[in-house]
Amino acid sequence: MSVAAMTALTPAALAEENVTVFAAASLKNALDAVNEACAAEVGEKATISYAASSALAKQIEQGAPADVFMSADLDWMAYLSEKNLTKKETETKLLGNSIVLVAPADSAASTTIAANFDLAGLVGDGRLAMANVDYVPAGKYGKAALEKLGVWSSVEGKVAQAENVRAALALVATGEAPLGIVYKTDAAAEKKVKVVGTFPEDSHAPIVYPVAQTADSKDDDTPTFLKCLQSAKAKSLFEEQGFTVLAPTVSN
Repeated sequence: MSVAAMTALTPAALAEENVTVFAAASLKNALDAVNEACAAEVGEKATISYAASSALAKQIEQGAPADVFMSADLDWMAYLSEKNLTKKETETKLLGNSIVLVAPADSAASTTIAANFDLAGLVGDGRLAMANVDYVPAGKYGKAALEKLGVWSSVEGKVAQAENVRAALALVATGEAPLGIVYKTDAAAEKKVKVVGTFPEDSHAPIVYPVAQTADSKDDDTPTFLKCLQSAKAKSLFEEQGFTVLAPTVSN
């Protein structure tokens, strides 16, 4: 099922008898693999809905029946936590990531990402694909980095904003945009793009993916699923996709 199709699932369709996970779109490849690996231990495969963290947090706020929320930044987890929509004792900083500049795989684009680099010249008459820079974590990190490097004002009018980071990635993979800013893990998951450069870690806030059980979680298997996310087998699968695992490994 595509990310778009899963994003469109209604609360009724998600209200099944297995663990329901709302997860940031950038987690798809890794979390699908972890879900498969954890199925036997949990006793079922989770139903996972992927979209922008902002959209998922708003859906949970509006009553969508999620058991687990996995955000691509701390802000949207805090948004739900402050509204008492998470079980605070389960909130865990699970993963880390980085953001990169990507181009279509056959592109000749080349640069060194540093202060005042000529991003506008690289984009030319095309567009710079980014997730929504006001609400979606990948877009927010990207805009912050471009501002810190002093180039945001030169490309602001060239940005093509997408509803989530995978949609931004698709714009580059299909050649609709000559460049895009996505997570390192997204670039690794898409053979039709190549990494042109990696943004310095000090150009944006640390990229942290927290996870938590929702306050309204009804599935008794949710704690087991959360525990499996921190297992050695999950750690290996997350690392294979390029994530950094921040949480301590929990034994079964």
